Amino acid sequence: MMKHLQTIHFKNNTVQGELKVPGDKSISHRAVMLGSIAEGKTTITGFLNGEDCLRTIENFKQLGVNIDNKGNTVEIHSPGVQNWTTPSEELYAGNSGTTARLMLGILASSNVEAVISGDESLSSRPMDRVTNPLREMGASIHSESGTDLLPLKITGTSLKAIDYENPVASAQVKSAILFAGLQAEGTTSVQEETVSRDHTEQMLRYFGADVRVSNGTASIRKGPKLQGQTVHVPGDISSAAFFIVAAGMTPGSSLTLTNVGLNPTRTGIIDVVKAMGVGVTISNESNENGEPVGTLVIHHQPLQGIEIGGDLIPRLIDELPIIALLATQAEGTTIIKDAAELRVKETDRIAAVTNELTKIGANIEATPDGMIIHGPTPLKGGTMDSYGDHRLGMMAGIASLIASEPITIQNPACIDISYPSFFEDLESVAQKS
Repeated sequence: MMKHLQTIHFKNNTVQGELKVPGDKSISHRAVMLGSIAEGKTTITGFLNGEDCLRTIENFKQLGVNIDNKGNTVEIHSPGVQNWTTPSEELYAGNSGTTARLMLGILASSNVEAVISGDESLSSRPMDRVTNPLREMGASIHSESGTDLLPLKITGTSLKAIDYENPVASAQVKSAILFAGLQAEGTTSVQEETVSRDHTEQMLRYFGADVRVSNGTASIRKGPKLQGQTVHVPGDISSAAFFIVAAGMTPGSSLTLTNVGLNPTRTGIIDVVKAMGVGVTISNESNENGEPVGTLVIHHQPLQGIEIGGDLIPRLIDELPIIALLATQAEGTTIIKDAAELRVKETDRIAAVTNELTKIGANIEATPDGMIIHGPTPLKGGTMDSYGDHRLGMMAGIASLIASEPITIQNPACIDISYPSFFEDLESVAQKS
C-alpha cells in the first residue's frame, strides 16, 4: 500500500559514511532513447529505475523496441527508428517532462503516428516551447484543445533543418530539436545565450551522430544510421545535491559520495555550496562515454549567504530547492534570482519552497524570479507538502536532519520518480552525534 504520509526525525545527528547515489536521470532517459533509435544492441549499466525513466522505457516498448530491464542494467535490441510500429494506445509520459518533450522531437520524423499524454501536472506544463520550433521544421503536431498542452497527436513526416535561437536555456527544448534534426534535410542548429546541460549532444556523438558544438550553438547534420553502444550511467549530481547539503549544513558531518557525474553543465551546485562555505574535495576523476565522473567528499564548515543568478542558474536549476534549505542555515542573506523557470516545473517551485520552508520556521520570501532567504534560522518540525514534486519531498527529508521536532512529508511516494532508495540512504548516513 502506498504511503501518503511519512514522518522522520534525525535530531542531533551528523551525516557520516559513504554513499553511491542512483544513476543520472537525464542520462538514463537519453540512453534508452538513443538505444531505441539506433540499430542493434545497446547495454545500459547504472540505469535509474525511477518512475520517469520507466515511462520512457514503456513508450519505446509500445513502439516495438525490445527492452529487457534487469534492474540497474537495461538491454535494448532495436530494429532502428525507421522500423518502429505505430502504438495501439497513447504513449503515457506520467509526470516526466523529459519523456514527453523529447519524444515529440524523436517521433516528428519517424514513420509512426502517436498520441503523447501525461498526468494532471504534466498536462498543465507548457509544450509550445517544443512544438513551435518542431512545426517550423515541418512537424505534424495536433492538439484537440488548441492549447498545445498534452495530450498531443504527432504524425511522423519529412522535416527540414532550421537554425533556432532558443529563448529559454532549456536542455529539453534543445534536445527535442536535435533529435528531430537527426532525420531532417540539412544541418539543424540550436543557439543558446546561456548553454543548458549537454547530455544529448554528448550521447548523440557517442552513438555516431554528426554533432558539433561551437560558441553556444549545437548543430546536427543528417548522417549515418546510429549503432547500439554500451553506456555506463554515472550517479546523478541532482540526487547527490541533497546529501551534499545534508553534510554541508549539519555540524560535525563528513560524507563521501562515489561515482558522481561531474558534467560542467551540471556542477553549479558544487560552485554554490563552495561559495557558501561547504568543504568539497573531488578525487578519482574519470570519463565514461563522454561524461566526467568523480568522488566527492563533503564536510561541514560555517556557512554564509551569497547571491545566485545569471549564467549559473541553468547549471543548477533542479538544485535550487535544496540550496534554499541550505541558505536557511547560512549567516546573512542569500538571494536567488533569474530563476523564473522554477515556476513551470513539476509545481511552482518558487511558491512551494517558500511556503514549505516558512512552515518550519525559515525567514524566506518569494520574488517573481526567485527567493530571498535570511539566515541563520532554527527550524522546527511540522507537516511539509511535497506537492507531488520529488525534489520538494527530498528537501523536506533533508530538513529533518536539523529540525527540532519530527517532520511529516505528505505524498512521499513522488520521490520514487528520481530516487527510490532515498529514505534508506538517508537513514544509512544519519549518525547519532
